Amino acid sequence: MVVAGVLVDEDSGLRKLGVKDSKRLTPSRREILAGEIKAVAKYEVVIATAEDIDILRQSYTMNVIESKLFATVIERLGPGLAYLDAADTNEEEFKRLVSNELGSNIRIVSKHGADDLYPVVSAASIIAKTRRDSLIAEIQEGFDQDIGSGYPSDQRTIGFLKDWYREHGEMPPHTRLSWKTVTRLINEVSMKGLETFNEGE
Repeated sequence: MVVAGVLVDEDSGLRKLGVKDSKRLTPSRREILAGEIKAVAKYEVVIATAEDIDILRQSYTMNVIESKLFATVIERLGPGLAYLDAADTNEEEFKRLVSNELGSNIRIVSKHGADDLYPVVSAASIIAKTRRDSLIAEIQEGFDQDIGSGYPSDQRTIGFLKDWYREHGEMPPHTRLSWKTVTRLINEVSMKGLETFNEGE
């Protein structure tokens, strides 16, 4: 998981760059903008590996884990006002979680779709997405096959995980084992194997 933050005194420079939600940009355009953003703004990136998250999930919900990562970025940047893309279905609840982690007087605006509303959040989403893409590319190099994007909606990722589990009897390195998708896939593959065994009998 990659969380990024961008700090500017005012956002006119980011507006001139034409920043927008990273999901609405091509990979090449994101790369160009990431470099331009880093040239005009202070930024911070926090990364939690799959192993980190699995350990934290023993004690915390994903919303709390994300709030901790957001708070870490905010503390490093030290802004007086922080705009957040709410990672909880309840915007105010996510604001509360992050505020609890900060324990300071930093003002927070927590909104769904904030990366469409505020240029500074758009810029942060671009930084986070390009960093995540580079990490996925590094992981990809360790496998002799396409692993996809790592998102649960990506059928290439789902297919890779299923095939790996069938062949090795365990999930590949860098897989978040506490991920519900992983549990579902293991159950699906195990049930399919059991069905085949029963048919063989």
